[in-house]
Amino acid sequence: MEKRDINESNDEKKPSFWQIVFSTLAAFLGVQSNKNRERDFKYGNIYVYIVSGLIFTIMFIFTVVSVVKLVIHNAGM
Repeated sequence: MEKRDINESNDEKKPSFWQIVFSTLAAFLGVQSNKNRERDFKYGNIYVYIVSGLIFTIMFIFTVVSVVKLVIHNAGM
């Protein structure tokens, strides 16, 4: 019974930096677990998730553009 109380108190803390990063990545890929989603909505700050989502979106767009430019360059176009 004590072990459960310890786990519940750990879940009630604000998400750490890495938990936010992994939650954002999981949500971005569409594989977020229900437990983590509930934790994020209950204890997270929406602005942190919005900013991290924007950062990952910009990184994704930059990666796609870079890959397309590399492929076009190597194709000789």
